[in-house]
Amino acid sequence: MQKRYLIWLLPIAIAAFFLFDGPQLFSLENIREHRQALTAFTERHYLGMLLACGVVYTLSTALSLPGGTVLSLLLGFLFGRWVGTGLILLAATLGATAVFWLARYLLADWARQRLQGHALSQKLLAGFQEDAFNYLLFLRLVPLFPFWLVNLAPAFTQVSLRTYVITTFIGILPGSFIFANLGQSLGDIERLDDLFSWQTLLALSLLGGLALIPVLSKHLQPNRFGE
Repeated sequence: MQKRYLIWLLPIAIAAFFLFDGPQLFSLENIREHRQALTAFTERHYLGMLLACGVVYTLSTALSLPGGTVLSLLLGFLFGRWVGTGLILLAATLGATAVFWLARYLLADWARQRLQGHALSQKLLAGFQEDAFNYLLFLRLVPLFPFWLVNLAPAFTQVSLRTYVITTFIGILPGSFIFANLGQSLGDIERLDDLFSWQTLLALSLLGGLALIPVLSKHLQPNRFGE
């Protein structure tokens, strides 16, 4: 019974997001336009806004809704780089874990259909066979893969929930700090495409490359029994 309700609840929640103009509500332009009012409200109701923003971010991640980048900037803008980073890190990890748990245990058929519709999914699934921990850490560190896809794909592999949570927490830490830090200058950001400089992308890619070293070393090691 619970599973049947969830199958209906998820598409209803996603449809409601678009029906009530969620993309516009969480757009960069709208946030920038109302940033003074948001700042004033946060100063008056700090703890309430902290909780509300955390819940909204978690649900946004769990439902794979658009607007995660803008929400990350907003949290950095409202709460500063350190509290903002912590809130992004906690909410994104909780939301991603919810995706993993739902896809593996309750909504496997629905999640599998969604995954099959993405060309990159099969390549991601194949990579988990080598070294799940380091491969997932690589996917988290390098911001070139859709976040929702990296959340969903491990549910159909042998990755444990513990490994998934740890790699998610560690892997999104650099990006969380970057977005929270950028959020402090929210008024100066004109386009989301301009957020990442090539230096930042290169630094994150190098971090991701370090996570793949153990995987590559297995292929480069000579056969223990010799040739």
